[in-house]
Order: sequence, then structure tokens, then C-alpha cells
Amino acid sequence: MKAQPGKFFTMAALCVLLASCAQTGPPLPPSLELPKPPTDLRASRKGDRVTLNWSEPTLTTDRQSVRYIGPTLVCRSVESEITQCGNPTALLPAPPAVPHKAVAQRRSERKSAPDKQTPEAYTDTLPANLLRADPAAELTYAVEVLNRNARGAGLSNRVHVPAVATLPPPGDVAAALNGEGVELTWTGVTGTNSTSPAAGETQKCFDEPSGKSPGLQVRYRVYRRDESTGKDTIAGEVAFEHGVVHFMDSSFEWEKTYLYRVTAVTIVKRADDEVQVEGDDSAPVRVVAHDVFPPSVPTGLQAAYSGEGQKPFIDLIWAPVTNADLAGYNVYRSETGGGAGERMVRVNLELVKSPAYRDMAVESGKTYTYSVSAVDVRGNESGRSEETSEAVP
Repeated sequence: MKAQPGKFFTMAALCVLLASCAQTGPPLPPSLELPKPPTDLRASRKGDRVTLNWSEPTLTTDRQSVRYIGPTLVCRSVESEITQCGNPTALLPAPPAVPHKAVAQRRSERKSAPDKQTPEAYTDTLPANLLRADPAAELTYAVEVLNRNARGAGLSNRVHVPAVATLPPPGDVAAALNGEGVELTWTGVTGTNSTSPAAGETQKCFDEPSGKSPGLQVRYRVYRRDESTGKDTIAGEVAFEHGVVHFMDSSFEWEKTYLYRVTAVTIVKRADDEVQVEGDDSAPVRVVAHDVFPPSVPTGLQAAYSGEGQKPFIDLIWAPVTNADLAGYNVYRSETGGGAGERMVRVNLELVKSPAYRDMAVESGKTYTYSVSAVDVRGNESGRSEETSEAVP
């Protein structure tokens, strides 16, 4: 029996239709497009400002690429835990809408580099009534990223910052350049950056000897910025004290320009850790470190004649100069009995590297008077040492 072509095609189409129907499951619910809560929230504090940093979510809670980001809630609490934002500290606007091509490009970048995220930041200025004299007092922060319908999937990880008051910076920082380095001076300050009811209590803590109290300590930190590179370096720290405070910086490089600033650091000591909170910075002081300062004058110069049975010579020795930038020494000599007068002349052609010199150019019947000076790597020469004399028989 011969099959009819029409029936064959009808059966084939029916099989395809049934196969496709068999692969179809129940319809998936539409995505709520809720951005996943950030897990990398970080916080740092300086003075009364807390800076928060986190990454913009790239995935939704159902693991789809985020298409739209709505506003972000910034949450702050005096409690150790935040379960919901309640009354947010700030409402950050949604990122500006991007063109369709940019959206497609962003999706492509996320597929090729899923770990690449857009950094976000917010700085919160603390009200005075939140600052405390209690070293255990903390503030808790979290953020919640919403979708375009102002719905979120919950709070980010929580971070904590100390709520201790800080001292204001000194207002009279001065700098003087000398051969030892840069000497900074300022007046130790009192008072706090807070006008809260706890300010008086905190003031008592800082007014105790050395700025110490149980759980709280204060010291001054000196920053040095290289003006040519903008790089900051901690030049050193000084214990808190009232009255005039002195600090000497000898770790810089000569022939550079620096900006110095001072900040009071509150150290919160706890049973298991130590937290440092910097106050605001003082106004910067500019220093041009041009070295016009000679090294120290050599001391202890001695001369000794030798020459029995050999060509006569005079050995000189002196105490070494300890300046870090010392390059060497010059030796000066005058003679009597030879008609040359008392004029001192330098006898070394190159700098003497060690604190000793042998003068082989001496003659019998003359008396020689010596003096030495020190020279640094920039050619600054010290004054001459006290003179010493030695006769050649």
C-alpha cells in the first residue's frame, strides 16, 4: 500500500509539535530585579567624618545581571546591630541612566569580567551629640541598594567605627630648618571637636597627665608630604602634652620641598585590640629643605713626628665627625722657619675620607701648624678645628 504524501507531512508536523510541548515546563515568575546586598562595605573615620566605601551590585537576588539600580539608603545606628534601616541617614540618588548601547556594553563587560564592580562612596558628618568619652561607644553602618521601584533585598554587611571625641589640631604649627633637620613646634591644645554633653567629660580625660585615661590615650602624629610627588609619609609621633611641643625630623631628603601637618590621634584601647581615630589636620607648613648648613667642626686634633732613620713625616689624627652627610675632611698647614709665614694652605688634593692624615712633605728644622675642617656631600665646609703644632728636628 502506498503512503499518501499529505498524511506523511501532517504526522511529521504533529510529532514536532508534541515534542516541543513536552519540553515546556511551568512559566517562570518574572524577576523582581532586587540588587544583591553589598558584602564589602568598609568604613574609615577622620575627625567627625566617616567615609563609607562599597561596590555597586552587579547581580540580582535571582542571579540575573542588574539592569537598573535605584537609590541607596545609608543607615547609621548607635546600636551594635541594624536589622532594618528605619530612618536612613542619607538617601543617595540612583545612578544616571545610560544609553542602550552603554547598557549592552556594560553587560558584555560583566560577562567577561564578573568580578569588576563600580566603586561607590559616601562621607557622613557626625553630629556632635553622637560623640562620646566612652572608649567602648561605637556607631554601626550599613547600606541598602534599591531597584528602580524603591525595593531592596536587605542590608549590606555591617561595619563599626568608634564614637569617641577627638582633639582639634594645633593652630600654630611652625617650622625651622637647621643643620640637624626640620624642627616643628606647636602649642599642645585642649578642648575637643565636640560640643556634645560628653565634651566636658572627654575634656577631663584629655586633661590628665600625658593625655591618658583608662581606655583612652592621645598623641600627635606628624605627616610630611613631598610637594613634587604628593606622597605622604608619617615623619613621627610625639606624646600628648600641654605647652610648647617640639618635634625634630631628620629623615627627609635635602634639596626637596615638603608640606608638614600635625593631627591629634585618639587611641582607643580595648581588651582585644586597639583602634586609632585621627582628628583633623593642622594647616600645612611649607619647608624648602635647601642645605646651607656645614657639618660639625672637628675636635681633638693631634700631631706626632716620626722620622728617625727614615724620611720624616708627621701623622695627624682627630675625633671623627658624625654628621650623616659627611663627605670628608680638608687639612690645612702653615710652617715657620722656612720663610713661608703663618698663612694656612690646604695640603690635600682630594677630601680625606678618614680622621687621619700623614704629611710627608715636611723638612728638618721647621715647625708645622695644622688645622682640619669637615665637608658634607653638598660642599658645605665647617669652620676649622683648633690648631696643633709639631716640630721636625
